[in-house]
Amino acid sequence: MILLYKLLTTIFYPIFFIIIYFRRLIKKEDSIRYKEKILVSHFNVIRKNDKKLIWFHAASVGEFKSILPIINELNNNKKNLEFLITTVTLSSSNLAKDELLKIKNSQHRFLPIDVNFLIEKFLKEWKPDIIFLVDSEIWPNLILNAQKLKIPTGLINARLTPTSFKRWMIFPNTAKRIFKNFKLFICANEETKRFLKRFDLENVNFIGNIKLVGQIDEEKIKDVNENYLLNKRFWLAASTHKNENIFCIETHLKLKEKFNDICTIIAPRHTERVEEIKALCKKYNIKVQILNKNDIISEDKELIIINYFGHLQNYFKYSKSVFIGKSMFKKFKNDGGQNPIEAAKLNCKIYHGPYVKNFEEIYKLLEDSKISKKISSLNELVTNLSEDLKTPQKTNDKISKSINNIGQKTLNDTMRLLNNFLNEIN
Repeated sequence: MILLYKLLTTIFYPIFFIIIYFRRLIKKEDSIRYKEKILVSHFNVIRKNDKKLIWFHAASVGEFKSILPIINELNNNKKNLEFLITTVTLSSSNLAKDELLKIKNSQHRFLPIDVNFLIEKFLKEWKPDIIFLVDSEIWPNLILNAQKLKIPTGLINARLTPTSFKRWMIFPNTAKRIFKNFKLFICANEETKRFLKRFDLENVNFIGNIKLVGQIDEEKIKDVNENYLLNKRFWLAASTHKNENIFCIETHLKLKEKFNDICTIIAPRHTERVEEIKALCKKYNIKVQILNKNDIISEDKELIIINYFGHLQNYFKYSKSVFIGKSMFKKFKNDGGQNPIEAAKLNCKIYHGPYVKNFEEIYKLLEDSKISKKISSLNELVTNLSEDLKTPQKTNDKISKSINNIGQKTLNDTMRLLNNFLNEIN
């Protein structure tokens, strides 16, 4: 199967090339750096050979944010390191531009598509000393080429769903051959640990989800609309997907029957939907504003659509009540749920739909702490928001304490495992 995978990915390379280029035309890829994914000539290798290079690969925004505290800890405790961080999505690259300015010995690149000759060249040019893949980023050509070059590789916040585990078990010998190349597993949940143990693997650990790691300093969060957000009665719908946007608009209309001054802020998961949301608002005669970075919110608008990434904290800080998307409709049954952790750390009351498989254990933890609540209908969300918004300003600043304590313990335990791993391979 591995030979077939290598053959097929090589054969389909021209098609991958066309797909990436088409995505660039529709603005789903960086207009210049998209070539990093498909052309050897654009790997843009910049490194210091007298330093040890640790490569972290994280697919998107949530995974990227989760590794920043780990990189900071490594920098604080070990000298002579530099970091390569690769991601896949455009939104994560935009966030990396800002965040990696704070980490001088780090660089961001897009991960080349998992075609053997591309990955082989990428590894030989960058020459990483250690590789850490994050979450479910299991790319066979990358893993096997790293093994061939004797580069130690670990899987951090490893996550296998029942669906993905069943797929791997169709070819159990292939799965074992790929997974045995990891020298360290730090699992995101107990379920993944159980699945990995079925492959007779060693050094499989579960200590907590690393997305809980890291505290947020509210004092450092500043927004040009702070005065508006402090004094306005509003609620936030974050990381919404298609169909959830109309759900949120209808919620707004219901709330407006009770609160004439209500404002709804929608931060869609994909900003290419902002014009679609705006059109829906116009259909319902809602005064709407598309908000770009550093724009001032107009006082006469009642629904605001966020049109930029990486700054949800600016809104969580002031939001009393938040609905987290990709959770409301049955099509999300097998892969539903967006990350609620930042909202919890910033003391928001969180609502979500029934479908949160991707963050099931975290939502269970939040629900047990009465931080989050599952809602099953528009009317149920309206009822809860109506109660919250009777007093629009935040009154409870203690919600985040238990989450931060858990996160700090997870970070400490993660660093213990990583430091042991690094010491063993030196």
